[in-house]
Amino acid sequence: MIEAIFFDFDGVIVESVDLKTDAFAKLFEHEDENNLKDMVAYHLKNTGVSRYEKFGYIYEKILKRPLDNKEFQALCNRFADIVFDGVLKVPYVEGVMEFLGKYSLLYKCFVVSATPQKELEEIIQKRGIRNLFKAIYGAPKSKSDAVKEILISKNIKPINSLFIGDALSDYNAAMANCVKFVARINNNESLFDGINCLKIKNLVNLKSIVDSFN
Repeated sequence: MIEAIFFDFDGVIVESVDLKTDAFAKLFEHEDENNLKDMVAYHLKNTGVSRYEKFGYIYEKILKRPLDNKEFQALCNRFADIVFDGVLKVPYVEGVMEFLGKYSLLYKCFVVSATPQKELEEIIQKRGIRNLFKAIYGAPKSKSDAVKEILISKNIKPINSLFIGDALSDYNAAMANCVKFVARINNNESLFDGINCLKIKNLVNLKSIVDSFN
């Protein structure tokens, strides 16, 4: 029986994936056009990866130039400045608030995201939904480590847990911890090609889906 549900944030709770893709492009708009295309493509393929990891990869593999700590911090701060207000305003994924409003006391609900911890907590607090979750986990802790920590600290069996995500990092975190997984699909279906998991467009029927695992 499902006891705990792990929710990714961007693309699962709020419709913020496009907003962050646009912000990513804006952050590097001064770069060569071909490099910019490669960066956006990398971002889209790795939507569930923290910006810390993305910036390191981009400088090493695409721009092929060093990234010192000062510039790294400036990138992180500028990206946060670009997206923060927008993430507060984007709509919720269809069905998620209805589910959480009815069942957040029945299930132990957690947020597991690649958004930086402090920023994630502030966004969730400002959106007025902090009370719906037992705990919130963001970067730099990996999603796999976050799920593992929750399972151990809350004495939850993996077989009684479900992860809902829209990125391969979500799927990998679930598989690493033997947790059931459901993919939320929104212009990202190719990410899950060849992966045997339930795929859903929205969370309208989430209660029925959870019940189907029981």
